[in-house]
Amino acid sequence: MKRKLILLLFGVIPVLIAACGKEAPPPPAAPPEVVVAPVVQRDVPVMMELVGQAAGSQDVDVRARVEGFLETVAFTEGTLVKQGQLLYKIDPKPFEAAVANAKANLATWQARYEKATNDVKRYTPLVAQQAVSQMELDNAVSAKDAASAQVDAARAALDNAQINLGYTTINAPIGGLVGTTKVKTGNLVGRGENTLLVTISVIDPIFFRAGLAEVEYLRLNRRMQERQAAGELREKTPIELILADGTTLPHKGYLDVVERSIDPTTGTLAMQVKFPNPEMLVRPGQYGRARFESDLKRGALLVPQRAVQELQSIYSVAVVGADNKVAFRNVKVGPREGSLWVITEGLNPGDRVVVEGLQKVREGAVVSPKPMPAEGGR
Repeated sequence: MKRKLILLLFGVIPVLIAACGKEAPPPPAAPPEVVVAPVVQRDVPVMMELVGQAAGSQDVDVRARVEGFLETVAFTEGTLVKQGQLLYKIDPKPFEAAVANAKANLATWQARYEKATNDVKRYTPLVAQQAVSQMELDNAVSAKDAASAQVDAARAALDNAQINLGYTTINAPIGGLVGTTKVKTGNLVGRGENTLLVTISVIDPIFFRAGLAEVEYLRLNRRMQERQAAGELREKTPIELILADGTTLPHKGYLDVVERSIDPTTGTLAMQVKFPNPEMLVRPGQYGRARFESDLKRGALLVPQRAVQELQSIYSVAVVGADNKVAFRNVKVGPREGSLWVITEGLNPGDRVVVEGLQKVREGAVVSPKPMPAEGGR
């Protein structure tokens, strides 16, 4: 009996051990949770950016117009100067002497002219009385005419000497931002050429010059004509200036001048935009980008940029269907619009695209979609 009990125990124990080692089948996995966003459809302005450089709306080179030694530099470099403000003074003494000499010469010839005039007056009645010969009268008349011409020449010489004396005082021809002086006190200026002293720039308003590629010009021109015929084109298109640090000038500009011809060396058409610059933030020579609306894309489809994947220049998005199954689609992208991306091909209005959780999904997988929280527009 004891032996039977032992055998029974040995038979039951393996069964119990086998039963304890067997696990229950796992429950089915929950579908992965992803964040989705609907495809947005709206009119989107197509923006164009042109790289260019700022220039003063007036850049005036101030030059020495007479030769002499510089006596005074009367301004602070890099500041605003007013029109007519004294900038430089050239030693005037040689020119003052020239004026005095010209005055004396004029006085001499005026005296000679007066004497010749008196001679003519005196000889005229005497000739009628045959007290003097006709030749003497003719000589007196000739002397009067010659003296008159010399008076005119002396007066012109005096005017020229006074003008040159005036050139020793150099005032600002315009109001604006003055640069650094090219010459210092004591330098000899004006010898053989009109020495450049300094440059003054008017920087409010300021010009921004950029080049438009020939191909872009042709496309833009045709599109503008189409929009004008459709009544979509505004009279003046506002233009933004994006500075080197990525910030935007707070004042909008407008097209000022378009060059008449395309530069054959660069294949670009030069454009000039005028921007208000009251804070004097933009200086001549600064680089930037002029940004403006070149077209309007009607009914464009947009998705968040985070929804678009790129691999070797191939763009794709994950679309969640009505049955919550994922399908990957290759798309063609257009311009960016703030945090969104224009999709030109591959999506339809009403589609839902995966924005977050792309790493969890695969083609045909069922997901649990959650709507993307609302965020600011552009």
